[in-house]
Amino acid sequence: MKPYAKDFYFSPAWRSCRESYLKKVGGLCELCERQGRITPAEIVHHKIPITPENISDPSITLSFNNLQALCRDHHAEVHKKDFPERRYTIDEYGRVKAHD
Repeated sequence: MKPYAKDFYFSPAWRSCRESYLKKVGGLCELCERQGRITPAEIVHHKIPITPENISDPSITLSFNNLQALCRDHHAEVHKKDFPERRYTIDEYGRVKAHD
C-alpha cells in the first residue's frame, strides 16, 4: 500500500465499504465467476486507482461503481496490465532490486 493511502485503507469508512461490497457480490472473485469458477475474493480493487489527487473523492474511493472483488491471482493480473514493467527483479546474487 502506498504511504499516502495508509490512513484511508485503515479508516472505518473504507472498512465498512469493503465489507458491504463483498457482501453485495457474495464474497467471490468477480473475474473467476465470469470464467465459471468459484473462488473467494480476498481483495477489493479500485478500478480507477487511488492517487494523492483523488484520495479525498468518495466517488473514486468509496463508490461501488469503482470497486471489484478479486482473488489474489486476478488482482496480480490486473496490476500487471496496469504496470506491465516489472517492479522487482532478482540480481545474479539473489538480491531483490526495486524498479521505480
